[in-house]
Amino acid sequence: MTKYGRQTHETLKNNRLAPKKRFGQNFLVHKPTAEAIVRAGKVSSTDIILEVGVGLGALTHPLASMAQHVFGYEIDSGIIRFHEEERDLADNVTLIHQDILTADFHEIAQQCGGSLKILANLPYSISNPFIFKLIENASLISTATIMLQKEVADRLMAHPNTKDYGVPTVLLASCASVHKLMTLKPAEFHPRPKVDSVVINIDFSKFSNQSADDCKYDFGLFRQLVRTTFNQRRKTILNTLSGAGLFSNSAKIDKVANKKITLLAIEQANLQPTARPETLTFTDFINLAIQVAHNKEIASHSN
Repeated sequence: MTKYGRQTHETLKNNRLAPKKRFGQNFLVHKPTAEAIVRAGKVSSTDIILEVGVGLGALTHPLASMAQHVFGYEIDSGIIRFHEEERDLADNVTLIHQDILTADFHEIAQQCGGSLKILANLPYSISNPFIFKLIENASLISTATIMLQKEVADRLMAHPNTKDYGVPTVLLASCASVHKLMTLKPAEFHPRPKVDSVVINIDFSKFSNQSADDCKYDFGLFRQLVRTTFNQRRKTILNTLSGAGLFSNSAKIDKVANKKITLLAIEQANLQPTARPETLTFTDFINLAIQVAHNKEIASHSN
């Protein structure tokens, strides 16, 4: 019987451990729930899994029984010590003591032998930076089945013209599709969070399957446009972008000329200059990025 099979709070206490607020730790306490999450992740016997936040092994144990191998990243040295002393993890689990936010996904993908398949009871404290890390490494990932606080999951699944629709929604939608799998109540965890949690599946396969023609846009510029407009989401995209100096590095143009060329790029993207960012789809932003890049090139050559 594994330590996870006992009462979670007793296991923590007996091993001189405690949930650390700075790590956003909330341990799953019900084995059937953990097993349901692994099943929802559609883990097969040939999969090599990247698990984020091993904890007491709630997900690790069922993952190890279904996958070929599990690379478990854990930042808490006390948790690492616990598993090393108990020797409770299966032989096909490699425990890695590292903050996943500092890890090199290219190196992990090489270690795993291909696209990453990720499962995580994600610590609440790293939810947003981890999502952005996934976006930055989208080409290296096949799927990610992760548990988040409900408000973060709601933002990732939001639709245009809603209050939850914002930067992470648009950036993630440009490289993946997001689906809700299940909702978990606070009683599923120790300590109990104050909010519900949601397990989602993020499928990056549409990104990896895109043709070269589909990917011909500057993701850095796309990201800049999304962040810039949503930082002033009550303003029209024309007013926000014309004041952002998008063309200042390409040509010495005054404010009037800058607004004119910004307007041209917006119209060429078939968008209304009076539109606000929450009305634009990720495709709209991609088209805008393409036209801004095109006009920047023209402006640089005409200077």
